[in-house]
Amino acid sequence: MTLPEALAYAREHQPAVQAALSRIKASIADARATRSQWFPYVAAVGQLVGGTANNTTASSFTGGGVDLPRIGGTSVTAHGVLDPYPSTVAAIGITQRVFDFGRIALQAAVDDSTTDFERMSAEAASLFVALGVEEGYFAVQAARSVLNASEEAYQRSLVHRDMARAGVSAGMRAPIELTRSEADLARFDVGRVRALGGLVAAQAAFAAAVGIPEDRLDAAGEAPTVAELPALRAAMDLAASRDPVIRAAAARLRIQEAETQSIAAQLRPDLFLSGSFSGREGGAPPAIPSQAAPHGGWIPDIPNWDVALILRIPILDWVVWQRADASRQREEVRKSELELIRQGQVAAVQQAWVAVDAAEKALGALAREVDAARANYDQADARFRIGLGNIVELTDAEALRTDAEIELALGRFELARQRAILGRLIVEGP
Repeated sequence: MTLPEALAYAREHQPAVQAALSRIKASIADARATRSQWFPYVAAVGQLVGGTANNTTASSFTGGGVDLPRIGGTSVTAHGVLDPYPSTVAAIGITQRVFDFGRIALQAAVDDSTTDFERMSAEAASLFVALGVEEGYFAVQAARSVLNASEEAYQRSLVHRDMARAGVSAGMRAPIELTRSEADLARFDVGRVRALGGLVAAQAAFAAAVGIPEDRLDAAGEAPTVAELPALRAAMDLAASRDPVIRAAAARLRIQEAETQSIAAQLRPDLFLSGSFSGREGGAPPAIPSQAAPHGGWIPDIPNWDVALILRIPILDWVVWQRADASRQREEVRKSELELIRQGQVAAVQQAWVAVDAAEKALGALAREVDAARANYDQADARFRIGLGNIVELTDAEALRTDAEIELALGRFELARQRAILGRLIVEGP
């Protein structure tokens, strides 16, 4: 894949990005669930009760999902008896919140802040994935350059070994020339094998960063030109305003502040409208004997309905107060974490900027080193071919050239890598 293709594929398929997007959807669903407290609550209940029926003039509501008032019709007694009687109830009820004094809105604010946090986290995850893709792409290209340099060094050493063998056979060179060339050939062969292993490892890491199902992925196309290095102050300002990690930390602080307000709001009143329709029958003797239940309490066929406006007022709840105080303490933690992340981000931008600047300056020196090493090699090769130089001089020149070419490849990789890190810190590019 080319780098743009790899970045596009990773944005669509990388598991880290998909997980972050799923968390956003989950937090949005949580917000919908919180706001659904405004919807009516409908429930049904069926009861078969056996027990005493010592009536008083009191009435009360049950709390089993249906607000069902107690209606007594048995004789009022001062002492009561312990004889059991059957009683049946079948009812359906509806409860609608009328006014919550802002409690649900504050709970929803927590969910909304969580959604903002998840969006910032998803953006940060996308940036980290993109950075991993860029590093993997540049690593593959660097590994291929190292392999090419190692392969070319091996081929040149092979030619020198053959030349040394021919010279020894002709009696024009000492045997040590051949043994030294054989040793150098083996050394460059080991370097070639290791470079090939490095390329395979880089391709495997690139595949994992992109998120493809294959074991390895090669880098295609030319590497993009390294973008111009911005001024340090400008880079720091861009990072401070764009970095999703900082924005996520700020969102986490807003979540905690909203959580504190939501907990404290649990001490606010709640106003409900409740209604029910029920059928019931009791087997206990009524106050008027002629009005006894026709089915002895076993069939709930006596209808009733009711409508009630209920105001619930919390008076004292130490648990809520303590939870709100604990949440305020966590707000201080979140503030400290935000400041720590900001300081770390400033340090990271400075380090990346200095690393890019140093890599750019080193790259020029590495290019000059390669030019000088190649010129030195050409001179040593020419001297060896006409019999003025020996194999030690030539292999030293070969090693110097190969090392310089490998260092140049690594220097280009380091520059591209550090520039990609800086680019992600200041949130530039795709």
